[in-house]
Amino acid sequence: MNELIPLTERDGTQAVLGRDLHAFLEVSTEYRHWFPRMVDYGFTEGQDYAVKNDRVQDSLGREREATNHVISLDMAKEISMIQRTEKGKQARAYFIECERRVKSSTPAIPQTYAEALRAAADNAERAERAEAEARALEVPAKSWGTLAAAGGDYSVAEAAKTLSRDPNIRIGRDQLFAAMRDAGWIFRTKGHRAHWEAYQDKAINTGRLVHKLSRPFLNERTGEMEQPSPTVRVTPKGLNELHVLLGGSNQSALEVAS
Repeated sequence: MNELIPLTERDGTQAVLGRDLHAFLEVSTEYRHWFPRMVDYGFTEGQDYAVKNDRVQDSLGREREATNHVISLDMAKEISMIQRTEKGKQARAYFIECERRVKSSTPAIPQTYAEALRAAADNAERAERAEAEARALEVPAKSWGTLAAAGGDYSVAEAAKTLSRDPNIRIGRDQLFAAMRDAGWIFRTKGHRAHWEAYQDKAINTGRLVHKLSRPFLNERTGEMEQPSPTVRVTPKGLNELHVLLGGSNQSALEVAS
């Protein structure tokens, strides 16, 4: 396998440098602006990536410090998918193959009878676990096309869980908010009561999202009734478009059961 992107190691596992991935993906945005936007999809420092300061030379040969990041292959795969480009697809496939090769590497030969017994038990357990995982993934992959929504809509958390039924998608509530922001569906208001709102033209009028209004409540501090901020909810149409946008395994239209 050709090394498309150089790999490194972090805590004994395969990893990749953020700047190497950024260069391969041919992202036009500068790295210092691009990487924080990727982190907004819900990644955590210390768990998904670590900061690494590099010494680099500029075009005049002067040394300076540049911030880099060591990122896990799971994070690298998700970042690659988010780009929605051919380069992103290549990178994701490459990382999957790198992981597969590590997992399929030949284990050490048992040296004693006790070690052989443990190895046999471990192999049986792994085979049973793999079979169970395959059965679990088979249902979501086949059943995505039919979803009992009864014409209703979904909270963003519910939509994230539904999308994650697809084995090609792993996304949480905050990551889904960030994905809809990048798609131009929603924006974040400012002020002490900042919240997400949907764009009228690109999200509400197109039937992708709806606003749900809650009941007014009494502000005990001011003694006045206040109207809570609207809640963004995802329609079945919006859910289907998000499924396609996020690279779901079955790109057919979502069939909503009545």
